[in-house]
Amino acid sequence: MATQNKNYLSKERRDEITAEVAKLKTAGRKDVAERLKQAKDLGDLSENSEYQEAREEQSRLEVRINELEDILRTSEIIKKEVGGVSVRIGSVVKVKKGSTIISYTIVGSNEAKPLNGLVSNESPIGRALLGKKAGDAVNVSAPSGIIKYEIIEIG
Repeated sequence: MATQNKNYLSKERRDEITAEVAKLKTAGRKDVAERLKQAKDLGDLSENSEYQEAREEQSRLEVRINELEDILRTSEIIKKEVGGVSVRIGSVVKVKKGSTIISYTIVGSNEAKPLNGLVSNESPIGRALLGKKAGDAVNVSAPSGIIKYEIIEIG
């Protein structure tokens, strides 16, 4: 059996995924079952496009449920640590890039929103910052070249 990567999630995101799975398993499956029943009532299934569409929707629904359950099964809740010594998942890191100060929160890949300052632990900057301390400088390889950051504060 292949080893699976951990999915790092905040408690809030884990709760959102759990709620989505519950909704898909109840209301989602009920809706698809109703569509299948209505399509079957139309007669010949071999040439019944409504039935084929309902089956495809059922397949998409089950794939989504399995994906979400896999995320939950392999997830680990991010423990928020205030004032940590080194950068870890869940840290809020203030960095200096040139004369600009930027704040990043290191999150799991399922929660990354770089434009909102939420960077994945798997992204180039996330990987570069992990394990570093305030005062450390890191170089991040980007399409435009190497970008140098200085860690100012870890919160």
